[in-house]
Amino acid sequence: MSSTAPQQDFSKKQNFILFAQHGWADTYHDIYYLAQALVNEVSSTNIPIYTPDLGWINTWLTIAPLIDKVERIALEAIAQYPDLPLRIIGHSMGGLIWLEVLNRHQEWWHKVHSLVLVGSPVGGSDLGRLFDPLRLFPLIARDLGKNRRSIAEAIAVKVPTLSIVGNIGNYTDGTVPIGCSQFNHASLVYLNNLRHPTLKNHPRVATAVSQFWSNPTIATVPINTASLLIAKLRAIDLTEIDHQNFADAKVIQTYPDGTKLWTWKNSLQVMHVFVSEKVTNAQGSCDQCIYSAYTGWRDTPKLENILQTL
Repeated sequence: MSSTAPQQDFSKKQNFILFAQHGWADTYHDIYYLAQALVNEVSSTNIPIYTPDLGWINTWLTIAPLIDKVERIALEAIAQYPDLPLRIIGHSMGGLIWLEVLNRHQEWWHKVHSLVLVGSPVGGSDLGRLFDPLRLFPLIARDLGKNRRSIAEAIAVKVPTLSIVGNIGNYTDGTVPIGCSQFNHASLVYLNNLRHPTLKNHPRVATAVSQFWSNPTIATVPINTASLLIAKLRAIDLTEIDHQNFADAKVIQTYPDGTKLWTWKNSLQVMHVFVSEKVTNAQGSCDQCIYSAYTGWRDTPKLENILQTL
């Protein structure tokens, strides 16, 4: 069953509402197990849990009706428990849905104890943009490819927000590049060796959520050279990807602290840009890639002009 209408033991006290939302090509079952495990760990009281089942087929269509459904369920839950704070978890597209719901209801922000996004492509899914590069087709690829970073940052500056990412190498969980899940004011937790589907109910995810719940904070925004450079690149909405092609790139700019800007064109003449930081370990110093993105053919001249100013 879906827990959109949870059975409650009203002899027990409720001290928060937990919303947990599954993502694309999925149902509520796995995210419900994660939600239940979290509630069992942090509270012996009766916590209302809402895990709307959006329907596996529906997640392949468009996101708008999915947002409407989650919004409707949230409205009903908040009306039933008007004095309870909200804790929100969204896996992948589920996180994007909650960004849209919260953007519609800024009057809820003061009620939100914490927002946790798990493997959510906030900056726009590279796979979504690959399947619909011109964003012409009214299907889920276009919706997943949308850049929601400005929405996420507006929320995260007011609501304690955590972004959990998996990393199986090359700065990706196999589906969502880590950079796509980064945004200002949100804390970031890396979970090595976890793939995207595994993140929705893995015990290490539950541990990361519990730790954040114990001390929900709004993260400070880094102001080092690399972070400022990445912020300028993100302002032009490039498609962020994994780091597998960094080894082929060439340096075009080196900054005093060792930060470097790199570019590379593939065989199709698609322009890629990379940012690296200088790191030192037992083996010596090296350039560690921390940002990778590309732009389409029509925007290549624009990117090349911008790169000359960085």
